[in-house]
Amino acid sequence: MTTPPERPDPEPLQPEHPDPAQGNGTAAPPTVPPDPADAPLTDQNGSDPAQENGTAAAPTVPPDPAATDQNGKNPQPAAAPPAEKRRPAPRRERVSTVRLAFALSGVAALAAVAGLGFHRVFVLGDIGPVAVVAAVAPVVLSALVSWPRRRTLPLWLSIVSTVAGWALVVGLTLFHGDFGVIGGSLRNSWKATLTTLTPAPGRPELLVLPHVLIWFAGVAGAEAVLRSRTKALPALPAVAVFGVALLLGVGGPGSNLPVAAGLVGLTAMLVVVRGAGRVGRVPAGMAMASAVALVAVYAGPVLPVAGTPYDPRTSVEAPPPQQRDSISPLDRVSAWLQTPDQQMFTVHTTAPENWRLAVLDRFDGTNWTSGAKYVPAGNRIPEAEYAKGRAAGSRVDQRFTIQNLPGVWVPAADRPRTITGLGVTVDPVNGVLTSARQLRPGQAYSVVSTARDYDADELAAAEPARDAEAQAATALPESPGTTASNAQVPAFQKLAEQVTRGQSTGFQQAAALADYLRTAAKYDVAGLSGHNYADLSYFLNRTKRGTSEQFATAYAVLARSVGLPTRVVVGFRPGVGGNGMFQVRSGDVLVWPEVDFAGLGWVPFYPTPEQEGRSQQSGSVPAGDTQQKLEAAQKNAASKNKGNGAGSGAKPPPPQPPAVKTPPHHPTPWWVYALAAAGLIPVVYLVAVLILPVLRRRRRRTGATPADRIAGAWEQTVETLHAVGLPTATALTAHEVAGFGARTVGGTEPYLRPLADLVNRAEYAGAPPDLFAAEVAWRHTDQIGSLVAGAAGPMRRIGRRLHPRGLRAQR
Repeated sequence: MTTPPERPDPEPLQPEHPDPAQGNGTAAPPTVPPDPADAPLTDQNGSDPAQENGTAAAPTVPPDPAATDQNGKNPQPAAAPPAEKRRPAPRRERVSTVRLAFALSGVAALAAVAGLGFHRVFVLGDIGPVAVVAAVAPVVLSALVSWPRRRTLPLWLSIVSTVAGWALVVGLTLFHGDFGVIGGSLRNSWKATLTTLTPAPGRPELLVLPHVLIWFAGVAGAEAVLRSRTKALPALPAVAVFGVALLLGVGGPGSNLPVAAGLVGLTAMLVVVRGAGRVGRVPAGMAMASAVALVAVYAGPVLPVAGTPYDPRTSVEAPPPQQRDSISPLDRVSAWLQTPDQQMFTVHTTAPENWRLAVLDRFDGTNWTSGAKYVPAGNRIPEAEYAKGRAAGSRVDQRFTIQNLPGVWVPAADRPRTITGLGVTVDPVNGVLTSARQLRPGQAYSVVSTARDYDADELAAAEPARDAEAQAATALPESPGTTASNAQVPAFQKLAEQVTRGQSTGFQQAAALADYLRTAAKYDVAGLSGHNYADLSYFLNRTKRGTSEQFATAYAVLARSVGLPTRVVVGFRPGVGGNGMFQVRSGDVLVWPEVDFAGLGWVPFYPTPEQEGRSQQSGSVPAGDTQQKLEAAQKNAASKNKGNGAGSGAKPPPPQPPAVKTPPHHPTPWWVYALAAAGLIPVVYLVAVLILPVLRRRRRRTGATPADRIAGAWEQTVETLHAVGLPTATALTAHEVAGFGARTVGGTEPYLRPLADLVNRAEYAGAPPDLFAAEVAWRHTDQIGSLVAGAAGPMRRIGRRLHPRGLRAQR
């Protein structure tokens, strides 16, 4: 209920100028003569009691004798003195300056912490310096531009200056003076970041995206501090940048929970600093903000979150498949075997493994090529699909030094997880690494891989995968120019069916094909090279001699003809040496096929027999225990049903796929949604009681006219005094309210009495008040609010803030 202002003497007075309120058809109320009791109060020494708080009280303007009417009465008090004659008290200016410095520092800290949210996109060593520079520089720039004269520039001029400042800073720090590439890098940074595996390499063309976002958060927060009185608004740009960091970092390593807790704590600190009160209360507010951040750290892990967050990388088209080298590694095998002692690279490793070089999964009847979609990567390589949810395999550390290995293919053990010392692109599906440039002698890098652990029983029951990728890996197109009379694929299919007849599982079929090739043909480096249909037919039916190139590609064609998804891998054996140090030569080149099984992924097979006397002549060590166990499981599976193989005439029962246990689906009961809704009600209520009073105060302070702002200041004061017992349903005059406040809260009288005068003048005076009067009214209101807050105590203020009456304006 609005408190009516005091009424003057019954004798009405006509103002000299018409009241604007008469435009609405209502008569202007009579003006209020000055009350002698409301004159400025002085003590016995003649000093103003308001000086106790270090702030000069707003003076009460005496009546002007020249402005009396015929009855000798003064219808309107004289206007307040001009603004330039009112000098603020030194202490108030000092407090405001310190609070402003704290607020700007908080904005810079918020932007820097929000920038650290990109640590799931870039490693902390790359994003950390960028976040600090991009957060501090714009805040310092805004402060330097606006602080000397304590007034802000026009908004358009601030935008121009900050854009120029950003271009200068990013050009000098990230691009080292190359200003010409800033625009193109910024334009392409979004797609480049989304098509790069996380953590992305710390290249300038990628770091420019978080740099500009953090800079935006810093400058927007600083301008909000300098241009507005809102408490939490300067923190919103940093929160928005943190949201972008969360979106781009989906699937990245680490957690952003500490960053979120830091943002909560810094936001709480900023609200405390921006709120009314003495600077001495800021340390206590910071302690409270730290407590809030600590609560956020412990509460974060128990909050309900979505099981599978949205990943924007799924909606961005990856680069198309491309030939990474002009010469396929498969085409180099025959030449390498002709000069077997050429040194390719050395490797220091914790376990000898076959070093993978390239994976070829497309065959057109003539050539094997790769359909991989290589994307840039930092030092982390994503986990294989088959490994998700499974126990980790054996860690294999490797340190490679290139000697004479040509091309861009980077050797590593399967499956690589991290790589340092070399910038690479990677195929996320198979983990194959390629260098952006040709490998050069002396180049060194380190790789950490995870060697798979195979279970013999699980392998024996494995069936081929049937997803889209697996279906593509069974394609066998006829060569161009092939007709029905000279078609070769049916001949391969007929042979494969004879070899795999009687095998009950897909794994046994694959093992039978490998065993057949090991026993039906011999390894011979002088054998005819080539791997098209004609070469493979000649190898299988005539010479039956070849290198691992012919054995692996013949296996892949035979396996595909019976529905086994197969691809070809080119790599090297472990090499010569021991004690963790191996020399890999060109004669150690090896080609092997891999078959895709449901739930297991790609499993390697080794159909190439050992060259006679090779172990004694080459000195190459065998692969590690993992590969030896795999080969033993394959040979065991191939020997189980040999009696039912080709020519036996016995037809085994059709294979039965293993039963898949599907978890029962239970619909979510209604009471779960009811509990969730009930849990949201307190959250919505808390947000409402915290935000609505802030919005209401802002609306009152930014009224359309000075009179509206003065009325809003009085409403805010009345609402504040309710916290110390002012009745809400009693009609009191302005001076009665001022008297209640002066009796209840010490030190408020020098502010309440002048504020009541301003309200009466704004309501009843003939001339409308000016902006200076509105500003003085709100200064009084701010001082009254500080004094009432100290008198009410924290618990009483919190209880009143959370009371439902805070949802509506109290009059």
